[in-house]
Amino acid sequence: MPYVSPPSDVARDHAAKRLAALATPPGALGRLGDLGVWLAACQGHVPPRPVDDVRLVIFAGDHGVAAHGVSAFPPAITGAMVRTFLAGKAGVNALATAHRVAVRVLDLGVDDDFADLDQATRAALTAYKVRRSSGAIHLEDALTPEQTTAALAAGAAVAREEIRAGAQLLLSGDMGIGNTTPAAALVAAGLGVPASEVVGRGTGIDDQALAHKAHVIDSALRRAGARAADPVETLTALGSADLAATTGYLLAAAQDGVPVLLDGLMSVACALTADRIEPGAAEWYAAGHRSTEPAQSLALAKLGREPLLDLGMRLGEGSGAIAAVPLVRSAAAVLRDVALLSDLGA
Repeated sequence: MPYVSPPSDVARDHAAKRLAALATPPGALGRLGDLGVWLAACQGHVPPRPVDDVRLVIFAGDHGVAAHGVSAFPPAITGAMVRTFLAGKAGVNALATAHRVAVRVLDLGVDDDFADLDQATRAALTAYKVRRSSGAIHLEDALTPEQTTAALAAGAAVAREEIRAGAQLLLSGDMGIGNTTPAAALVAAGLGVPASEVVGRGTGIDDQALAHKAHVIDSALRRAGARAADPVETLTALGSADLAATTGYLLAAAQDGVPVLLDGLMSVACALTADRIEPGAAEWYAAGHRSTEPAQSLALAKLGREPLLDLGMRLGEGSGAIAAVPLVRSAAAVLRDVALLSDLGA
């Protein structure tokens, strides 16, 4: 697997000096200025180039735990939402249209054959499919080792397809009923904490279901045992095809030096796993927003990432990351287009 090189320290230093020299009061741009410096370091270019080509890939999959009382919605919703993405009618589609973000949806593990779709659409959707649904992680492994390898490779291939097509900024999205359970388990394994610290309400479960969800995650962690110390084995035991593919996607972006704007729990759990596989990968990631899921905040703290937005969003799909795209473009613009004090002639 290719090594992850860090963003450019030289560009970061030059960008920080440019920020300090802008015709603005010191520190007046706050975190927007910091974001511009990070973007310049990732691009290796000062001032940063405009961020015109932004691409979101939604990795969809079903999860065996969804049949065990951890979600407020039935698993059939996953396939229905995939069709809604394809029709351009989901929440993430509305945001993507507003902010000029290209959206691609892929079925890595949906429990549906999508036979109702036309052949071309179905072929594109399922080109990287690994399996139908995943194992219920408190009872069995989510994937076989071979399926984990295939999903990681699929995500990496997809990232590189988007990069070759011109992506300047990548986003990852998710769709899968029950997916907050394996994602929280990935965070718990990565941080070495119990379910009580990572469990959240997902799509809106009540207190009784929340307690049950914590029990499921703790059971999954006990079943995984020492394998949780290895990030790839963690994906096999506790993840899913869509989460493993997202991890591969994030890893490939870091390896190829393309910045990523993270979304909610699923995206951040996979970023944490990617950084476990290749330490330093997280330097290429910025956090789009703070999810209401506690595991996301814990993982972001571990990665040293402060969310750009905190709107109480919990839609998933990549929506929180897309909502933050205008901030990335704004950060590039101010560092590029604001006059320098030395140019004012005062």
